[in-house]
Amino acid sequence: MRRPVLAILAALAALLPPRPAGAADRLTIILDWFVNANHEALLSAQYSGAYARHGLDVRFIVPSDPGSPPRLLAAHQADLCISYQPQLPLLDQGGLGLVRVGTLEDTPLNTLIVAADGPIHTLADLRGRRIGASVGGADDALLKGMLASVGLKPSDVSVTEVNFQLEQALMSHQVDAIIGGMRNYELIDLDQRGFKARAFYPEEHGVPLYDELVVLARNDERSDPRIPRFLAALQEGTVALLNHPDEMWQAFVKEHPDLDTRLNHAAWTASLPRQDPQPALLDAERYAAFERFMVAQGTLKAPLPVQDMAVQP
Repeated sequence: MRRPVLAILAALAALLPPRPAGAADRLTIILDWFVNANHEALLSAQYSGAYARHGLDVRFIVPSDPGSPPRLLAAHQADLCISYQPQLPLLDQGGLGLVRVGTLEDTPLNTLIVAADGPIHTLADLRGRRIGASVGGADDALLKGMLASVGLKPSDVSVTEVNFQLEQALMSHQVDAIIGGMRNYELIDLDQRGFKARAFYPEEHGVPLYDELVVLARNDERSDPRIPRFLAALQEGTVALLNHPDEMWQAFVKEHPDLDTRLNHAAWTASLPRQDPQPALLDAERYAAFERFMVAQGTLKAPLPVQDMAVQP
């Protein structure tokens, strides 16, 4: 019979050159929101022993407000935080002094969602319709770009703030569409709740490709020697996750039994192809192209030098 994968990983770890004796270095990371499938590579690095092999004691902090992690990081409340590439130029423009040092998920997850049996069959059908949103800034740019791809202007639709109640707003017909729902969570949840939805993907409608979840550090600490070790461990964790997703899922629900649900398992599986197998690798042109897009949408005043907001440690 096949040995449990965690035991195999532990055996392999024993073959690696030992690190000098001593306590592991603490590294604190503020998540972007509650623990969920988007963090599966971070967690798999823990479950597979990768952090320990690199002499790190990684601790995760769950924020009470999903908009707060970058501000908390800037205020020295942690060593790193998880955020989103589309938000990064706005954070830099706001003077927070943060920089991307790694990537968790390297494809867009955001979607514009409508009812499958409703009157909206193409983006052009959004004219005169109500769109629910929960996050401004980058989502505004995505929506403008998607509308422009079919000749519509922001004034052709009505955007309503629904305060993170995206699904409820769509299902109750408070709005005709929502922007900001993730294809690996809200889209799945709607289906499991019996609501048939149609999704329009930004990268298919005028928006350049971008990384979704990224790891941020303070710019003046971009050379922290713990960061390359963390990224090496994260890459090992990602490999373990992609090769052994079921075993990593079992470790996850053992640690978080309250999250052992049909929705979370489906989200875990749907998130697998979104993981960046080389978290440290930086595609500078992708960042520059997205900045030019945000400037064109009027969301960003001027493009910023990529090296000021994203680095490859």
